[in-house]
Amino acid sequence: MAIDNKRNRVCPVGLASPLEASIRRWLQDPRKILSPFVKEGMTVLDIGCGPGFFSIDLAGMVGRTGKVISADLQDGMLRKLSTRIRGTELEARIHLVKCERDTINVSQTIDFGLAFWMVHEVPDKLGFFQQIKAIMNDQARILMVEPTLFHVSRKEFEATTSLAEDAGFVVSQGPRLLLSWSAVLGNA
Repeated sequence: MAIDNKRNRVCPVGLASPLEASIRRWLQDPRKILSPFVKEGMTVLDIGCGPGFFSIDLAGMVGRTGKVISADLQDGMLRKLSTRIRGTELEARIHLVKCERDTINVSQTIDFGLAFWMVHEVPDKLGFFQQIKAIMNDQARILMVEPTLFHVSRKEFEATTSLAEDAGFVVSQGPRLLLSWSAVLGNA
């Protein structure tokens, strides 16, 4: 499949503000989306966390005994999240990880993972899924959500879920989300 580099490029740090806009919270309420998957005490991976839109709520959901691993390719996104949590109780729960182009740089076992509007930016999707699978516990699930408008067609999303299956995931329908495709990836 050919990759459209304009549609599938990594979202630049300069465009991070819309990722944190209050209207987004109304359209994509993190707690509403994630509450079926996240419980107190879990270790959760927010891969492609950006400025932390989901990470902040995830940290509240996992509670004092849980942990959120917020991983991103861009130092600038991690700095924005670091600034948001500095001096708060969330600073102890959110662990920032700098990904590389070909590795997520996470080795800790996770109970849940979130890949929200970012998998289309990954050049080696099969390798990405293999890395995620390697750090999941037996009951862990991954919620993968991809944007529809001008980004990911149904055919492209189906090709991505096929690659997840090739990596050993069982793919099931995810929640219905506005302007998004979603799937839940679990172990066989």
